[in-house]
Amino acid sequence: MGSKPQPTEVSVSRTIAASPEEVWALISNVTRIGEWSPETTSCSWLGGATGPAVGARFAGTNVNGKKRWKTTSTVVESEPGKSFVFDVKGGPLKVARWSYRITPNSSGCSVTETWTDQRGWLVTTLGKPISGVTDRSEHNRQGMEVTLANLAHIAETT
Repeated sequence: MGSKPQPTEVSVSRTIAASPEEVWALISNVTRIGEWSPETTSCSWLGGATGPAVGARFAGTNVNGKKRWKTTSTVVESEPGKSFVFDVKGGPLKVARWSYRITPNSSGCSVTETWTDQRGWLVTTLGKPISGVTDRSEHNRQGMEVTLANLAHIAETT
């Protein structure tokens, strides 16, 4: 009996009562991600980068219980008020693509956060002992719900 394959892409959306530009400014300021993410505790720009330009790189520190690990990400799309997308690596190995799409609406905007799994066999196999996560798709879906709720709270009370 084989196990059910996990989804390779998970998306969560939420309406936020703030302008697309305000929400994009929060999302694209990776140095603030620890304020809303339940797993990524901090990020810092690398190599002289100071903001979300395409090609800019940043380091991330992640935690799940007693497990801690670091990643390096590269911005691959950055359009103020509309999108922020980055690819994550663990060392030289691909991990995931994270994207945030922002659409204006009558309440402010809708934000869709998407995780696209880019892990090969090795990263998938090492994922549980490094991060403590068995079902990465479901873990990320739950984390994305928390992330967007926290982001909405910050954006709507600023």
